[in-house]
Amino acid sequence: MAPSLQEPEPISDVLANPIKQRPQLVAPEPEHCPGPESQQAGQADSCAGCPNQAICASAPKGPDPDIPLISARLDKVKHKMLVLSGKGGVGKSTFTSLLAHALATNPASSVGIMDTDICGPSIPKMMGVEDETIHVSGSGWSPVWVMDNLGVMSIQFMLPNRDDAVIWRGPKKNGLIKQFLKDVEWGELDFLLVDTPPGTSDEHLSVNSFLRESGIDGAVVVTTPQEVALLDVRKELDFCRKAGIRILGLVENMSGFVCPSCRGESQIFRATTGGGKGLAEEMGIPFLGAVPLDPRIRMACDYGESYFDSFPDSPACLALKEVVKNVAGQLGLDAASVLSEE
Repeated sequence: MAPSLQEPEPISDVLANPIKQRPQLVAPEPEHCPGPESQQAGQADSCAGCPNQAICASAPKGPDPDIPLISARLDKVKHKMLVLSGKGGVGKSTFTSLLAHALATNPASSVGIMDTDICGPSIPKMMGVEDETIHVSGSGWSPVWVMDNLGVMSIQFMLPNRDDAVIWRGPKKNGLIKQFLKDVEWGELDFLLVDTPPGTSDEHLSVNSFLRESGIDGAVVVTTPQEVALLDVRKELDFCRKAGIRILGLVENMSGFVCPSCRGESQIFRATTGGGKGLAEEMGIPFLGAVPLDPRIRMACDYGESYFDSFPDSPACLALKEVVKNVAGQLGLDAASVLSEE
């Protein structure tokens, strides 16, 4: 008989459960601590013998006192969007960087990227700021500014060495995400893009829980054409619906390769079941567009440069502009107010 998994806790219950207030600890958290704010605090096997066990077990449950602080901090952010992908390797972070650069082409718009991929932070490299550090002032943590109207916050800025691994359990990741939301002085932003890790993990639940009160405009979901990617994207879409996250639409990345010489298109990852557009129709969600492969996107990301500035007339850039227009439409904005040349 095949083994069976315990019935998972419904996501609506996970999001609805009150979060424990963080207790005052008398000793540092041990390596395998479930987290002083978790439901298992003081009760897990790893809590045995910990000086904090009684404190964590008796900590009162109630609304997280940091939630109003997060809402106040993000009060001047007009639009907050998650960028999701059920599958790793579909170009989610690349798309996030491209979307941010596209929105920042309008000097009247201010854009921020919050990198919540704690164990694999790639946004700083793609934006050309991986060697920067965080400045802390009386008003909070300052984002690292790529340009005057484009800022980034990532754990990469906090690592002593570029190649240091982040080996954290869920509670520590959640604590850092909360700090990114509560302590970073974003100021007035038109758009805050939240780049997330693949799948449906603690980071996704935490971001959604922390931002529920301040409001999330929705999620842009990224996929590639092949069925092995679409399989996981279906799960991501199901997560969004169960978590009450509005789906702004689906983007098909790496949809084909356009030859820079003849402009002919070849299908590298050929769709076998309709690709991203077919899935969007199947799931009843907007299809935001298809972005073709272009080796110059990889080059721009490796060198931390803006693909939009370097290759404004390329097929991929033109396709991305259409995606931005469709995202603007989903947000109730006019494309002319988003893209500077329109």
